[in-house]
Amino acid sequence: MQATFLDPASGWSLDAVTQSGFGVSFDTANAGDARRGPSPTEVVLAALAGCTAMDVASILRKKRQRVVDYKIAVSAERADEDPTVFLSIVVEHQVVGDVEAEAVRRAVELSATRYCPVSAMLSASVTIEHRYRLWPGEERVGDGLAARVAVTGPGGVRLG
Repeated sequence: MQATFLDPASGWSLDAVTQSGFGVSFDTANAGDARRGPSPTEVVLAALAGCTAMDVASILRKKRQRVVDYKIAVSAERADEDPTVFLSIVVEHQVVGDVEAEAVRRAVELSATRYCPVSAMLSASVTIEHRYRLWPGEERVGDGLAARVAVTGPGGVRLG
C-alpha cells in the first residue's frame, strides 16, 4: 500500500492506493474546509460495515432467505481526548424480506464471532454490540423485530 499527501505543507488530504490497486482519498480537513474524502476513522467503521454485511448477505443467500432490502448502520462512541479512539461500537443489520429471524440471528453471530476479520481486529481493543432489526414482508412497517445477537470485545464474546 502507498499513500501520498496532495499538499505536504497542509497535511490534510491523502490519496492511498491499496495493494489491489484501488484508490482511496482521506481527509481530516477542519470544519468549513472543502473535503475530498472521509477521515481514516470513518473508513475504519465503513470497513467494519462492509466486512460484516458481506458475510451476513452471503450466509442469508446460502440459507435461501429472500431479502428485499438490506442496510447496515454502524455508530461509535469516541474518547473526548487524544487519541480519540473508539470506546464502543454498535452494528445494526437492518433486513426486510421473507426472512426467518433465526437465520438473521445466526448470520450476524457467525460474522461477529467467526468470519469478519475487521470485527475481530477491532474487538481486540473495543466492545462491539452486534444486533439486527427485521421487517418481515416487502417493506419497513413499524419498528420491526429487534434483537441483540452478540457483544464482542477485549473481554471475549457474550451471546444474546
